[in-house]
Amino acid sequence: MKILVTGGAGFVGSHLVDRLIKENHKVVVIDNLSTGRKINLNKKAKFYKIDICSPRISEIFKKERPQIIFHYAAQIDVRKSVENPIEDAKINILGSLNIIQNFIRINPPNQHKSVFKKIIFASSGAIYGDTDIIPTSENHFPRPLTPYGITKLSIEKYLDYYYKIFGLPFTSLRLANVYGPRQNSKGEAEVVAIFIDKMLSDKQPIINGSGQQTRDFVYISDVIEANILAMKENKVGVFNISTAKETNINTIFRKLKKISNSKCKKVHGLAKFSEQKRSCLDFQKAKKELGWKPKYSLEKGLETTVNWFQFAKFN
Repeated sequence: MKILVTGGAGFVGSHLVDRLIKENHKVVVIDNLSTGRKINLNKKAKFYKIDICSPRISEIFKKERPQIIFHYAAQIDVRKSVENPIEDAKINILGSLNIIQNFIRINPPNQHKSVFKKIIFASSGAIYGDTDIIPTSENHFPRPLTPYGITKLSIEKYLDYYYKIFGLPFTSLRLANVYGPRQNSKGEAEVVAIFIDKMLSDKQPIINGSGQQTRDFVYISDVIEANILAMKENKVGVFNISTAKETNINTIFRKLKKISNSKCKKVHGLAKFSEQKRSCLDFQKAKKELGWKPKYSLEKGLETTVNWFQFAKFN
């Protein structure tokens, strides 16, 4: 099949492109390289350097006519969304609608379709906010604490609308905190990559606040497998992709310090404004309906990630 991956030069998107090409699909990548890196691009993918908000997106859809879309292009920095919610909404909501609308235009409603059409959307566990039930299931009412979480929830609502009105199937993957090789320690503001980068460079990592805030850390290979199953299974709706294990930031610091043999000290800084205190997601729905479950332990995933960063740094 011909598959379009937005954000295909980014962390998750590039790993997904590699897997799709390995499975002999024709892959088209859209990425403006604002946080993605050209070095991540698979040479067998067709690449367009373009912003998802651009009106020229329509030309790409008319030319390439993808059968499936994996939508990963987004403004993904939670703190930037707090600092500039207007820009965050422009990219994550209007940019996403530009992608969806153009997909609809090349697949008119009520038209007989001889090939499979679907959109898989990279949503986030941030839509839940702080909850009273851990791990949190898809049935829990979402109360996002950041503009980033609000935009992800908004697109889920739009996708539900397009499914009900236009018949466009979708799967929304509510990702926990994804980590692994290729994660951008400078642009994506994810704690695992930032800590590893600092430790390997003999710089001091800073733990925001008390470090007791928790996250659900899921390894990149498990996330890619979830995407592939979402494409292959005829399921519509939202699915948590997670480990259902809660880990605080102090523990992440301690484990990474040991794996990297770092001599850095444990230093705490100010807590970040509007930061979620706890996040841990239940993946039982994905296990039941997609046949998915995480395979990587936190220890194995962190060790593999540190090894990759060490190789990238010294080679």
